[in-house]
Amino acid sequence: MTRAGSVRTGTGTPGRASIPERTLRTDRWWQEPATTFVLLSAWVLYAVIRTSSQRAYFVDKYHYLSPFFSPCVSASCPPDARDFGTWFGHFPPFVPLAIVVLPFLLGFRLTCYYYRKAYYRAFWQSPPACAVAEPHGKYTGETRFPLIIQNLHRYFFYAAVVISVVNTYDLIRAFRGGDGGFGIGLGTLVMLVNVVMLWTYTASCHSCRHLMGGRLKHFSAHPIRYKAWTYISKINARHMQLAWITLGTLMLTDAYIALVASGAFSDPRIIN
Repeated sequence: MTRAGSVRTGTGTPGRASIPERTLRTDRWWQEPATTFVLLSAWVLYAVIRTSSQRAYFVDKYHYLSPFFSPCVSASCPPDARDFGTWFGHFPPFVPLAIVVLPFLLGFRLTCYYYRKAYYRAFWQSPPACAVAEPHGKYTGETRFPLIIQNLHRYFFYAAVVISVVNTYDLIRAFRGGDGGFGIGLGTLVMLVNVVMLWTYTASCHSCRHLMGGRLKHFSAHPIRYKAWTYISKINARHMQLAWITLGTLMLTDAYIALVASGAFSDPRIIN
């Protein structure tokens, strides 16, 4: 027997057949976790560099604000970027300007059911793949710190909805021409795609699906919620793909705004 709250796992589990090999799989099972490790590490590195740089994140002429820096509520932000006011003074250069929302965004992503699978396998090897023994001698589950925080996913979902509203506001402000009137540029479309994908990813969340249809005994008595639950269930099946797509659209949007803000090229205009 083991200590309460932990269970021995892997090839050393009592009663398991003695198999010296870590796995009997003959396919390249390690490719998926290795690819996930490389891609997630690269994205995190990019995000850390960009959010700590505090440079080239806002195009004042067209009101393009990078999602990595929104909402910009410190005195370090340009005045026109402070759509939600000035809550703090100047930040040190290494402090992200969106520090207000970053903990909630990270909380939503880190506790996401798909991302749990992704980084459990790629970084912790718990387990690295199906039918592959993990190297850990015991398993405590999500019952202790820090993994007990995974149980807060539904609350991080509520915060993610609020942040998506903020991103939508930024998008509306980006429909701006060079003369201050209505306008559409390539940057506007890039931000539009990002916001649509972020809303789709957020809506495909398991917590959103449960919010719409959970605890209902009779769908016939709640036709609107049933229709919403049906739609969310369809996109929920694509939750993994949306998780990766939104990482890509976030990086693309930030990189595009950074290039325009730094003067690398001018934003192609469609209207005004």
